[in-house]
Amino acid sequence: MRKLLIGAALLSTALATPAFAQEDAPFTGPHVEALVGYDDVADGDGDLMYGVAAGYDFQMGGVIAGIEGEFADSDVNGAANDLFSTGDSFRLNTDRDLYVGARLGFAVSPSTMIYVKGGYTNAKFEGRFDNGAGTIFNNGVTADGYRVGAGMEQKFNLLGPSGFIKAEYRYSNYKNLDIGENDYDRQINVDRHQAVIGLGVRF
Repeated sequence: MRKLLIGAALLSTALATPAFAQEDAPFTGPHVEALVGYDDVADGDGDLMYGVAAGYDFQMGGVIAGIEGEFADSDVNGAANDLFSTGDSFRLNTDRDLYVGARLGFAVSPSTMIYVKGGYTNAKFEGRFDNGAGTIFNNGVTADGYRVGAGMEQKFNLLGPSGFIKAEYRYSNYKNLDIGENDYDRQINVDRHQAVIGLGVRF
């Protein structure tokens, strides 16, 4: 009987260990989320943005480190004059926006995390460029840059016990613009501001 009780106790302890680990590290593991928010490019007329993201977090005590990727789009239209030289004009509609980076978070409670993030971003725009001399490019253009941001994530049981909701602000800056099929690169300095809400689930 004594051996049976000891065996039962050991078995119950082994079965309970994953649960305790999950409670102690609620921000560990892979996650996916849907995003929606406000997008403003080059101080133009802001509009709706939407997308999906996925990542993986590692929690060590109250510190969380993670990697993440994102695919987004938006309805922003923008324009700029004298972008490269006097007399030129540039019109664009935002297209897909890719991001890959890392984040560092801190658990302020078992259900709440605050974090900062940073990484690489590549945006595509449907653009029309006139250099002022009659040469017009109507092809899609892409821009490379960096992104930094900060936010808060809160456990949210709408999607089950592993669900969460987050609010995030991020700033992107694009330094290189690739226009057309002939690798017509130009250095730029374009700012992008986004405020987003994410709803996701952790596995």
